[in-house]
Amino acid sequence: MSLSPLLHASPVIQLHALIAIAALLLGAMQLWRTKGDRLHRALGRVWVALMAAVAGSGLFIWTIRLWGPFSPIHLLSLLVLVMLWRGVRAARGGNIAAHRRIMQGTYIFGLVITGLLTFIPGRAMYAVAFGPQGATQQKLSVFAALVVAAAVVGLYARRSAKAAG
Repeated sequence: MSLSPLLHASPVIQLHALIAIAALLLGAMQLWRTKGDRLHRALGRVWVALMAAVAGSGLFIWTIRLWGPFSPIHLLSLLVLVMLWRGVRAARGGNIAAHRRIMQGTYIFGLVITGLLTFIPGRAMYAVAFGPQGATQQKLSVFAALVVAAAVVGLYARRSAKAAG
């Protein structure tokens, strides 16, 4: 593992990665903790701002070009912005079930799954995680173990949140 590929990436990619990591961590905390209190709402506002910044900065990353400078990732960025708006609107309208579903979906698809896709060969995070030699069996095993551990923790948190709420 080396941060060098990220440190040598464009400033937009550096900022995008940093904000995405912050949103990933804060979002996990939001999913884990008590819902509906003042702190949840305050942290939720910060998370929405982080996600909007991640989606917005993603619109200026053009490393994968399928249609001119654009790719399916740009469509995902637009979808995340729409879903954030819908999630906030649902919460303000008192439709908490829709708010929960939209925000959880945005977290899973807009951060977790998309984040895992940044580890495909040729992407900056692949080079960060696996180094210049690329993926070896040992590195892939460690990476897979971390992904599985994160999934288990996430499922446990979801189950705990359902039991509490």
